[in-house]
Amino acid sequence: MRSDGLVIRPLSHSVLPWHPMASPTVLVLASGRGERFLASGGKGSKLQALLAGKPVIEHTLAAVRASGLPFHVEAAGHPGMGDSIAAGVRATADARGWLVLPADLPLLRPESLRAVAAALQRASIVLPFHQGTRGHPVGFAPEHGPALMALTGAEGAAAIVRTAQPLKLELEDEGIVTDIDTVEDLTRAERLFNRRRRRQGEEGS
Repeated sequence: MRSDGLVIRPLSHSVLPWHPMASPTVLVLASGRGERFLASGGKGSKLQALLAGKPVIEHTLAAVRASGLPFHVEAAGHPGMGDSIAAGVRATADARGWLVLPADLPLLRPESLRAVAAALQRASIVLPFHQGTRGHPVGFAPEHGPALMALTGAEGAAAIVRTAQPLKLELEDEGIVTDIDTVEDLTRAERLFNRRRRRQGEEGS
């Protein structure tokens, strides 16, 4: 435990216990209006803004598909994140848990999704962190289904997390905290994307 009370439980992606039959469903939340993006000078939906020539949401969905986990995209208009989560959980009521993932995380790695899914086998709520900063997706076991379905408003599932003892999972993936809220965020994400691509090219040469 760190001096600030944060419990870090590192998991190596290469040694994660993986049981596909117990896979939770990834809830991709794509209902946001993106008002901060527009206010910062952005044009149109932030999820359709281009990052390396491809819409932000397509980067996110590519990682979700590559994870091999079942997923549901909640794109209907909702007044708040809580309402979006509730609708997504109701649409996947038979799921073996849920990974709540905002669609504006284009640098997320598939391995991070699988890491949170695996951690749900030993905790009812999993909070991923990168270098001490909380990110997404947040994992919820099936027992939280009724509470998730009852959510409303802009706070999302924070009230459920506050009443639990979540497992805090440190991941080596800056993508879990690189969300796109403003034009400046998009520019930064593009730099990180290009840096990651150069690094992968160097490792492959």
